[in-house]
Amino acid sequence: MVRERERQVASGYLALATLFIALFVVVWWGYVAIRAESPVQIILAVLAMTAIFFLFAGLFVVDPNEARVLQIFGRYAGTVKVPGLKYANPFFTKKKISVKVRNFETGKLKVNDCHSNPIEIASVVVWRVVDTAEALFEVDDYEEYVHVQSEAALRGLAMQYPYDDHETGEMALTSHTGPIGDQLQREVQERLSTAGVEVIEARISHLAYAPEIAHAMLQRQQASAVIAARRKIVDGAVGMVEMALEQLSEKAIIQLDEERKASMVSNLLVVLCSDRGTQPVVNTGSLYQ
Repeated sequence: MVRERERQVASGYLALATLFIALFVVVWWGYVAIRAESPVQIILAVLAMTAIFFLFAGLFVVDPNEARVLQIFGRYAGTVKVPGLKYANPFFTKKKISVKVRNFETGKLKVNDCHSNPIEIASVVVWRVVDTAEALFEVDDYEEYVHVQSEAALRGLAMQYPYDDHETGEMALTSHTGPIGDQLQREVQERLSTAGVEVIEARISHLAYAPEIAHAMLQRQQASAVIAARRKIVDGAVGMVEMALEQLSEKAIIQLDEERKASMVSNLLVVLCSDRGTQPVVNTGSLYQ
C-alpha cells in the first residue's frame, strides 16, 4: 500500500523573486546581444529565457485545508500540506485534494429488517481524507467509494435489527439511535480504512416503514402502545390496591372477610383502570346489604 509522506518544498516567494531577477538578466543579455549583432549570444539568450519560463511551472499554491500530491513520471513523490505559495520540481505533477470535513446523505434504501419487514432507511455520513496517498492510489474514485461503501454498511446494519420492539426490549432502530449510529460509524470506517478516509460521524437521517405496509404497521404500533400503557396502568393499580389493603389491616380500621376483600379489590381496580370517570354509588345500608 502507498502511504502518505509529507514533503518539504521551497518557498514560492523566494523562487518567484529569483526567477524574475533571472528573467530580467536574460532579457538584458538578449538586448545586449541584439545590439552587438551576435547570433550565438542571441540564441543562448533565447534558450535561457525559454528555460526560465519552464521553471515558472514549478510554482503552485496550497490553500488552507488542502493538499497537493506530487508525482514524477508515475511515481509518488510526497504530499505538501503547508498552505502558501510553494515551489517544487517543474516536472512534478501536482494534484489537488481537499482535506476538509465533508458530509453527504445516502439515498433512501429499501431493505428488510431482521423481522423481514420492508423499511426505508437513509443516513448522513461526515468524513474527511486523512491519507492523501491512499485516497488517490488505493481506490479508483475515493468520493464514489465513500458513497457506495456507506450505503452498503447501512444496508447491512438495517438487516441486523428490528424497526421497533415493544415486547422484548431488544435493541431496535427506532429506540436506540445512539448505539445504532455508533455501530454504523464503526462499520463504515472499517470499509473505508483502505481509502485513507476518516469517518467522523454517521447517523440515521430517515427511517420509516415501506409504503405498502405502513398503514398495517401503524395499527400494530398503536395496538402495542395501548397494550404497554394498559400494562403500566394495571401494575400501578395492583400496587395501590395492595397498599390500601395492607394499611387497612395494619391500622385495624376495618375487618373484611375474603368475599368483601374481593369486592373491594374489584371496585378499586375498576376505578383505577377505567379510562373514563366512574360514577360513585353510596351504600346507605349495612355493609352486607
